[in-house]
Amino acid sequence: MSEQQKQGPAGGPGGKPGGPSPGGFGFGPGRGGPGGMGMPVQKAKNFKVTLKRLIGYLKPHGFALLIVLVTAVLSTVFSILGPKIMGKATTELYRSFVERTPIDFTYIWNILIILAGLYVISSLFSYIQQYVMAGVAQKTVYDLRKDVNEKLARLPLKFYDSRTHGEILSRAVNDVDNISSTLQQSLTQFITAVVTLIGVIVMMLTISPLLTLITVITLPVSFLAIAMIAKKSQAYFKGQQAALGELNGHVEEMYTGHPVVKAFGHEDKSIQKFDVVNERLYESGWRAQFVSGMIMPIMGFIGNIGYVLVAVAGGILVLRKSIEIGDVQAFISYSRQFTMPVTQTAQIANIIQSTIASAERVFELLDETEEVPEADKDAKVIQLPKGHVRFERVHFGYSDEAMLIENMNIDVKAGQTIAIVGPTGAGKTTLINLLMRFYEINDGRITIDGADITELKRGDLRSLFGMVLQDTWLFNGTIHDNIAYGRAGATEEEVVQAAKAAYADHFIRTLPEGYDTVLNEEASNISQGQKQLLTIARAILADPSILILDEATSSVDTRTEVHIQQAMNELMQGRTSFVIAHRLSTIRDADLILVMNHGTVIEQGSHEELLAQGGFYADLYESQFSGRKPSKHVM
Repeated sequence: MSEQQKQGPAGGPGGKPGGPSPGGFGFGPGRGGPGGMGMPVQKAKNFKVTLKRLIGYLKPHGFALLIVLVTAVLSTVFSILGPKIMGKATTELYRSFVERTPIDFTYIWNILIILAGLYVISSLFSYIQQYVMAGVAQKTVYDLRKDVNEKLARLPLKFYDSRTHGEILSRAVNDVDNISSTLQQSLTQFITAVVTLIGVIVMMLTISPLLTLITVITLPVSFLAIAMIAKKSQAYFKGQQAALGELNGHVEEMYTGHPVVKAFGHEDKSIQKFDVVNERLYESGWRAQFVSGMIMPIMGFIGNIGYVLVAVAGGILVLRKSIEIGDVQAFISYSRQFTMPVTQTAQIANIIQSTIASAERVFELLDETEEVPEADKDAKVIQLPKGHVRFERVHFGYSDEAMLIENMNIDVKAGQTIAIVGPTGAGKTTLINLLMRFYEINDGRITIDGADITELKRGDLRSLFGMVLQDTWLFNGTIHDNIAYGRAGATEEEVVQAAKAAYADHFIRTLPEGYDTVLNEEASNISQGQKQLLTIARAILADPSILILDEATSSVDTRTEVHIQQAMNELMQGRTSFVIAHRLSTIRDADLILVMNHGTVIEQGSHEELLAQGGFYADLYESQFSGRKPSKHVM
């Protein structure tokens, strides 16, 4: 699970649980209803291509799969032979009763020993089959998960910006789990069902072609009944899934926004909406379960009709001495076994169909366009970074049709503090994303100490930066580990020193476990200001050449802000610092202020120089401190 602190629950519409998400993303198929019958089946767009690609992951385990197939066949064959041999014992008992002769217990005992041996051997082969298949399934899914994880690391930031966390997690986790369960269970069940079906038909034909014909005649009736019920229940299951998705989404919204709901007094309205959706879910749910639940009773009814017909016809054949009574018993047993693999095969076929759809979604993720390949053999390394940053004729747009930044030229000397200001959507964060190469520029070049950033490895490039963002990012772990995240191999003393520099040491030591305090999933066991102090401590520990500060003190109180500002001033000494500012009072001492609007740097200079110009910055500054609305050109 992602540990981004601002992330909401995964899955469902727009990242909400329950139901498919936009763009074809969604959770793995449900298998509700008896044996999965009646639930709408998710189908792949290109079944053959996806199946072929999934088989490619199974190819390295070809020998193991051969063992699975052979053991499945042998296990089923030995199991199928049982009723036929048992019938011989019944025939012997019947003969002894009719002819009033002593029962040949030795013969019957031998048959029982043979049966016991057959079933033991069948169980042994079944065990081997399951053991080998478990290894194949887990190794296959291990490789698939590994590929997905490596792919996610190579995908550009725009991939994540254009999708909710739930959408990505659905493909990376739920769909892969669906493939895993199918390989582990349904595949072996499918093989066993097919072999059982073929074996049972062969055994029935060896006993009586006529009785076999009577049994087979009931199949079309069964299929017709299943089709009618499945069609009826499918509509209810779709309604159930839609209502469940809406209900889960509503619950998530009310849970995450609970303080807002209570603050505006909408508790009753929220409960009323829940009741309406819950009622709709109840109606569609019980109808879906009831209708799909009719399948087994109807199948049983049709099976019993077949059983009666076989029993009557078998009795007539015994009286005519066409077959032995033991064969009738064996045939009835086979006829009972006959319907089970038919039903299983239909169910598993639906599951496999849904699994291929899951595999297709996973492969779509694996086929996503990756980041531009980074320099490898000829990659440059900045040995002693100073922090001289230049933007030369930079052009950038999220699409070629709509350019956001055009012909941007910035020259930042090493050790300077650069403030970036402007209204929402001006391109402030985009500029930072380009600098760290989260996005690729369309034209021009960006250099650090004279080296084009495209000639550096991304890992080496990003190691030059330290970031403190307005949205804190802390993971589920100890406070010590969260601070130490800033630099691999940091000592205990270095972590404590970084915390002291960020004025976080005092509050940490007031916690019951101190530096060993474990932050929960959303780090809600400490305040927002304390979270920010920890992220600042982490940046201090990283000791970067270039700092990126996105209104780093916005979430702390005034007294703490003073301390943090002091720590920041010390941290920024000798380092190039990019400060994205919303409160203009915090950037008066910046060496250079870049004023951006619509992706373009429209003004640049010191605080005094920009105020003297009386332009965009001056109007924006005055509006913040005089309380008046800014001029139209500011917005």
